[in-house]
Amino acid sequence: MTPEEFRALIPALRDTVWLDTPAVAPGALPVTEALRATLDAWSAGTFDRLDWDASVDRARDVFARLVGAEPEAVSALGSLAEAAATVAGSLPRGRVVVAADEFRSILFPWFARHEVVTVPVRGGAVRTEDLADALDDRTALLAVSEVATRAGNRLDLPALRAATDRVGARLFVNLTQSLGALRYDPAAVRPDYLAVHGYAWLLCPRGAAWLVTRADRREELVPLAPNSHSTPQPYGYFGGPVQLAPDATRCDGSPAWFSWIGAAAALPLFLDLDPVRVEEHCLGLAGRLIEGAEELGLRRVSQGPPAPVVVLGTDHPDETARALRAGGIRATVTEDRVRFGTHYFNNEADIDAALDALRRV
Repeated sequence: MTPEEFRALIPALRDTVWLDTPAVAPGALPVTEALRATLDAWSAGTFDRLDWDASVDRARDVFARLVGAEPEAVSALGSLAEAAATVAGSLPRGRVVVAADEFRSILFPWFARHEVVTVPVRGGAVRTEDLADALDDRTALLAVSEVATRAGNRLDLPALRAATDRVGARLFVNLTQSLGALRYDPAAVRPDYLAVHGYAWLLCPRGAAWLVTRADRREELVPLAPNSHSTPQPYGYFGGPVQLAPDATRCDGSPAWFSWIGAAAALPLFLDLDPVRVEEHCLGLAGRLIEGAEELGLRRVSQGPPAPVVVLGTDHPDETARALRAGGIRATVTEDRVRFGTHYFNNEADIDAALDALRRV
């Protein structure tokens, strides 16, 4: 599927320049059509709740293909925080290393049971080498996001895998801000745990997230909130005893059906894409944005490898937000920075429109 064909699936792009994917993606037609059909069936009373339930496994199967895993390795959860909390509750107590400016959904869950070491920001972001240097033989786990949304920095995952291996620590990787834009090489990273929430680059409704657990770690897994979906299929709903599924599905959450119906419609879109072409497209647009911003005197908050999340420093956040709104551009502006995301559905005209808006600040 070409970028133009992919773009045609996003109705919002007819009137809006959407560069806010790190916060949330606009609805793609296959997703919104599936949800409209679901609402109609719900309203008419013609729906099949067991089919709604089965959307979890449909989405799980496609997600597993996208990350090179087996479906039995994948837990279906409602958020990134639930994924991290599941690992935090299953992991033997120990020291966890995490970036000081990490997204709170993979920062806060470790504090309940573990000693947490936070690695400080240096040069605008937490660096790969600083995370590696913080590891020692007391470290139980390193938790990282490949791409961080606060600074837009991209970590070297294979280097961090090598660093954790040297001290015998585990690796938890969050791909929420990279899967769907960047290629993922499971053989190079070999994470003990991999987590993704699908609301951004994967075009899913919020509430569909996945945790992939390596085979040698699955026996330790303890469900965060045991429920009727923690058992082997066919599910039972009443009475005991507690019999958990033998694989990672025992950590499934009780599904919010509409989120999973949307996810099952969204994920197959990515099976039709060439990951190499997608990455080249997204990073090419990010490079165009960075180069144009530098000509305007704006700089990235952090330097380093290219990423589909571009964060620029600004001394004029209010004026920047007004200029972007006036240009019909969706992006996120905070107190000292403006954040853009370049997806496969974006094009050079989107980037040029953003630069035109920044030029007016």
